[in-house]
Amino acid sequence: KKVSVVGFDIYQKRIDELKNGQDHTLEVSPEELKQAVRLTYTAHLNDLQDSNFFIVTVPTPIDDFKQPDLTPLIKASTSIGQVLKKGDVVVYESTVYPGATEEVCIPVLEKVSGLKFNQDFFVGYSPERINP
Repeated sequence: KKVSVVGFDIYQKRIDELKNGQDHTLEVSPEELKQAVRLTYTAHLNDLQDSNFFIVTVPTPIDDFKQPDLTPLIKASTSIGQVLKKGDVVVYESTVYPGATEEVCIPVLEKVSGLKFNQDFFVGYSPERINP
């Protein structure tokens, strides 16, 4: 309640919905959205440039062979890498196999940002318990 938070989504329709106090997932009530006065929403990556803590909650669907499709995770990492700065923290909440954060996400963040993991930026993992 004391920290400004920017909610980011690649879909402007979702941003508009939240700005209008509606959440089609029903995880948050209109009253809760109204009370979140320090919460803003955007679909513009540049609006995250002043952020220093990123929480990634993208879906990780499985294909017909029961293999995870990490495309949303890779795209999110690519986007964050574009605004990542020294001292920033990225926490992944998407459910993935053990090692995926280190094997897939961190290399993308390093490549796109030009920064070094555990030296310039930091990463954590906290698996979700519900589907984003």
